[in-house]
Amino acid sequence: MIKNKAQRNKTIETSIAEGAQYLECCIKVEKPIDDIDIILDKTIIGDTFSVCPLLPKESVDLLIADPPYNLTKSFNGSKFAKKKAADYEEYTQRWLSMVYPLLKQNGSIYVCCDWETSLIIGRVLGDFFKVRNRITWQREKGRGAKANWKNGLEDIWYATKSDTYTFNLEAVKIRKKVIAPYRVEGKPKDWEETESGNYRDTCPSNFWDDITIPFWSMSENTAHPTQKSEKLLAKIILASSNRGDVVFDPFLGSGTSSVVAKKLGRRYLGIEAEEQYCLWAEQRLEMADSDKGIQGYIGGVFWERNTLSEQNIINGNADTLPSAVCQEWSGNGTNDCRVFYGG
Repeated sequence: MIKNKAQRNKTIETSIAEGAQYLECCIKVEKPIDDIDIILDKTIIGDTFSVCPLLPKESVDLLIADPPYNLTKSFNGSKFAKKKAADYEEYTQRWLSMVYPLLKQNGSIYVCCDWETSLIIGRVLGDFFKVRNRITWQREKGRGAKANWKNGLEDIWYATKSDTYTFNLEAVKIRKKVIAPYRVEGKPKDWEETESGNYRDTCPSNFWDDITIPFWSMSENTAHPTQKSEKLLAKIILASSNRGDVVFDPFLGSGTSSVVAKKLGRRYLGIEAEEQYCLWAEQRLEMADSDKGIQGYIGGVFWERNTLSEQNIINGNADTLPSAVCQEWSGNGTNDCRVFYGG
């Protein structure tokens, strides 16, 4: 039975029969690859545990992993069953041992998890990498609990392979309204006065409360049950990689890591076992050719929540951007500051 979607519902749920051309863009890796360039900017259909040993060592600059949380959940019919803590720890050790050789000596890794698996991820990650931080981000979605606190937070563990690594602080600052403008000799102190308001670009912390989970009216939304937002991934990619670097996701899902990497001028590679999700990833990558927008990111900075009206003003008139921001934004390969839109 064909479902009739609301006019504003942009959720991507193209079937394999409808999107065969996207599936044809995917590849399979069944023998060792000596040169990473041969398979870059591709979606690999396959199992991470089988494919990773075939990829070239020290070929990845940034690794972003969103493995199955230790919950019983169905992914397009394939079921991941909740494991005992010891078994999930062994599972985590297995996949980390597979990806460790792929990361360059100056590379970084980020691993997504919920509060319960975070206890395991953080400990096991430290056996392989140098743990730098634990990011906690707030999501507005989630079911209430009758006998517990509602789970509205998730973690992302950040680690590096060595003490030499990339971290672009200026690329991930957050634009916030200045509530009490402070001046020295009549001039703004650490903030800018613009036609659209007074703002300060602040250093990001390890608590992110400006993330919106993709929903039905957003063009990035798919029918994947645990999809992360493009804004979330943009923060990671901008902070821990440079243009032209290789971003690798061993649990690609519906392709957010690859899509954002492409929008931000990085090379990308992802592995996903489900053909349906591979199809959606390739469909989104095609869409990224014409739409490089990232919700909540405009003019080279991230915006705090509830500033959509200000973002729209700037999006419609790049001349109102502060001088420090309205310059050539090499992250999207264009001189137009307005290419990123808000939300």
